[in-house]
Amino acid sequence: MEVHKILGNGFQEVIYQRALGKELSFRGLNFAREFEMSIYYKGEKIGTRRVDFLVENVISVELKAITKLEEVHLAQAINYLEAYNLEIGLLINFGTKSLEFKRLINPKFKESEL
Repeated sequence: MEVHKILGNGFQEVIYQRALGKELSFRGLNFAREFEMSIYYKGEKIGTRRVDFLVENVISVELKAITKLEEVHLAQAINYLEAYNLEIGLLINFGTKSLEFKRLINPKFKESEL
């Protein structure tokens, strides 16, 4: 919310990524920007995908800077949660006059058995 309050809407996504990275650092949160994760199909690695942010190693954050979030954006963010076996994610859209965000829960999340 702080990033949108200061910058408003109208910038490219990369500007919001940089600003959010600064804000997370200011707040002392552990994060990785454009964190590359492997995608598997039936146990076989088929490629990689970079999540915009992985915060505290448990929360996926996908950013958009578009005029309207659509179902495809929500589906994409949920697919990442499932592919990475992360429980919680955020989809944040900086492209609207008022900040738009969705909290996502992975219905297929499985806790690690350590």
